[in-house]
Amino acid sequence: MRWICLAIIGILGGCAPRLSPQAPAHPASLAWRDAVEWSAAGDEAVEMLAEYLKVDTINAPGNEGRGARYLAALLERDGIETRLFGHAPGREGVLAFVRAKEPKEPPLCLMSHIDVVPAEDEKWPEGFGPLSGRIDEEGMLWGRGALDMKGLGILEVHAMALLQRLGVPLRRDVVLMAVADEEVSNQGTKHLIAEYWDELNCGHMINEGGFGVRDVLFDDQVVHGVSVGEKGVLWVDMVATAEPGHGSTPRGDSSVDHLRMAMRAIDARKVEPNWHPMMLEFLSRAGENGGGLVGYVLKRPALVKVLAKSDLRDNPITWASLTNTVHLTGLRGFVAPNVLPGEVRATYDVRLQPGFSADDALAMLKELTEHVPGIHFEVRHKLTSAVSEYEEDPVYDAIVAHILDGREGHIAGPLLSVGFTDSIFARELGTRAYGYVPFVLDGDLLQGMHGHRERVPVSEVKEGTRRFFGMVVQAAADLSQAGPQVRVDRKEVPTSTSVLSAVEAPVEASPSEDEAPPTQADTEGSPDAASETGQER
Repeated sequence: MRWICLAIIGILGGCAPRLSPQAPAHPASLAWRDAVEWSAAGDEAVEMLAEYLKVDTINAPGNEGRGARYLAALLERDGIETRLFGHAPGREGVLAFVRAKEPKEPPLCLMSHIDVVPAEDEKWPEGFGPLSGRIDEEGMLWGRGALDMKGLGILEVHAMALLQRLGVPLRRDVVLMAVADEEVSNQGTKHLIAEYWDELNCGHMINEGGFGVRDVLFDDQVVHGVSVGEKGVLWVDMVATAEPGHGSTPRGDSSVDHLRMAMRAIDARKVEPNWHPMMLEFLSRAGENGGGLVGYVLKRPALVKVLAKSDLRDNPITWASLTNTVHLTGLRGFVAPNVLPGEVRATYDVRLQPGFSADDALAMLKELTEHVPGIHFEVRHKLTSAVSEYEEDPVYDAIVAHILDGREGHIAGPLLSVGFTDSIFARELGTRAYGYVPFVLDGDLLQGMHGHRERVPVSEVKEGTRRFFGMVVQAAADLSQAGPQVRVDRKEVPTSTSVLSAVEAPVEASPSEDEAPPTQADTEGSPDAASETGQER
């Protein structure tokens, strides 16, 4: 019987599609990367992140200007041009530029957000709270934002500094963009786009997104998902209305009854996966590396759709990446125990695959509930899914090459993020945006993100900054020019307290069209001169 089953599998699966080869890291990018004294530079990155984690940028209220000033101080150690900008007083971000002498391509933009989500201090381990920035005896660096996303923010700052110290010849400008308010309403990025995008003109962007994760599909395998797109969004209230009445007399036609009927109709809908090519490629690369019968199946899309569907359904994140999801996230309308309200509502978070619009989703919800009286929908927010054209793209290839360099048992492939980041706005404007944080984590560490145990291994900060610098060099440097002549060391890291001890005054929220945004140099000597991804929402 076993041989019969295997024969059927072989017939159904056929030949595995040929995967495009993943090129190794460019030798010149490795030479520039290895010109850094990484033992010392890794310590520098850890110290910078520890200090950044101590800066309170919890949103709400945000106070991201504190984090922006600390990042600017780190960049200005190397004479890097910086510029503060803000959509509201105290809600500043920072731009920084390492410029090419003769740019041949639009800039490579390194994006992060300074704000972090709230934290319940009393539920964190004693001595390792959300603003501690402390390292425990197991080598874990603790703090809100260690993973989402002050960690990548510091790696981007470090890459900018190392480009400047080494004098890496560039074929394009490299621009750092650290913004406010990503965790709540994206006002920082919206302001950045409205006021400065014509100047910035990002050709490519690296932002938060996937990580390296252990033991997802095979034991001892690490999968690195590079986010090349994000699902679309529809946040919508389903509103049920009816005549109000007394709670002592069930009528069967109250607003609550109408809402329950409509909710059951939505829950009963048939959900089928949308097999986007990027997901099939990701599974195929994992199968090719993992081998065995499972690997055989994963390499063959026809078998994945038949045999692996139930297993993929059991993993909430994987299933969410394959389907349009309609998730009930809130109920409102209660008046009193003895009152039937005239209106009640259910809030849904709908996430959409590429090719499905918010209007498509709204039409589906209306069709599912058309038999229920007194139902209408009110849209809160909507975004269209966007996917960057990653195939044969040199920046995507650079990210993958430096992920895999020198590693066995690691795979990297394209990923559709189930949440959204600021990248979704850049993609709408034609920027090719990729989301990747070069930390290798396990499930326990990932669960710490937005939780009471957010932390990152010090070893991953050190290795991550090394690999990230290689990615940036390959993505932005003129690799035809002569390589490095000297090795560079670290610089002293200022404490966050020393940087923020000066009186802080807000930067103007929106400069006039004829007025250049203020730079750190513009504010020297003034009272406010400064001496924090997926992971996504």
